[in-house]
Amino acid sequence: MEPVYRPVIAAARGLFALQGNDITRIGADNIPATGGAVIALNHIGYLDFAYGGFPAVDVGRLVRFMAKKEVFDHKITGPLMRGMKHIPVDRAAGASAYREAVRALRGGELIGVFPEATISRSFELKDFKLGAVRMAQEAGVPILPMVVWGSQRVWTKDHPKSVGKRRHVPITVRVGPAIPVPSDADTASVTAQVKAAMGEMLHEVQDSYPRLTGDDLVYLPARLGGTAPTPERARELDSQEAADKIAKRRAKAAAKAAKSKS
Repeated sequence: MEPVYRPVIAAARGLFALQGNDITRIGADNIPATGGAVIALNHIGYLDFAYGGFPAVDVGRLVRFMAKKEVFDHKITGPLMRGMKHIPVDRAAGASAYREAVRALRGGELIGVFPEATISRSFELKDFKLGAVRMAQEAGVPILPMVVWGSQRVWTKDHPKSVGKRRHVPITVRVGPAIPVPSDADTASVTAQVKAAMGEMLHEVQDSYPRLTGDDLVYLPARLGGTAPTPERARELDSQEAADKIAKRRAKAAAKAAKSKS
């Protein structure tokens, strides 16, 4: 029984249909009918997890995504995320989330992971963390590479939210063949293999996607003639964002400390 997940899927289908989004799924047959697997998905927009879940739904399965703890703290999204049994990740202390994911994988669940950790401002693949491969190895399950393209045009970092406004945006989700993770494999090498597979899939999906022009060039990588930040510039923006967040946390802590002393 999935008293929360199933209704959320139905609502998402209705919303996407209302917007006229054409969600093309390729390779859903690569998702195993039973058993655990880690789904490694690229990250270019805030709704990637929603689009990325559709290929699994097509074959009668559900994905439990790992997402930052802040999403679970929100008064609206929090109850939904917990009801769908997604896994909260505290980036300052992620060990408990990792253990929960491994338990779920061993129990036959599909666990969705964003190896890049954060949204890519360049819409190219960023450096991958090793956690996805490590948990697959520990649980004894394969990695399923998956890419999404087009979701950045609906809602992404540094751009206005277009949910409910922008219509007829084509979204493509592609699932690749499973990549085994032997117990004695080098996790860095397998991670590089996963990234290479996803990079090839992403380029193929981008090449077959409708041509973007005009204002939509902001959603296209510089490599393809778009005006999105280059990977180098994107790294600079990410570093500045991280520094700003640290400064804000320190200022908030200092203000709290000063208030407690007054």
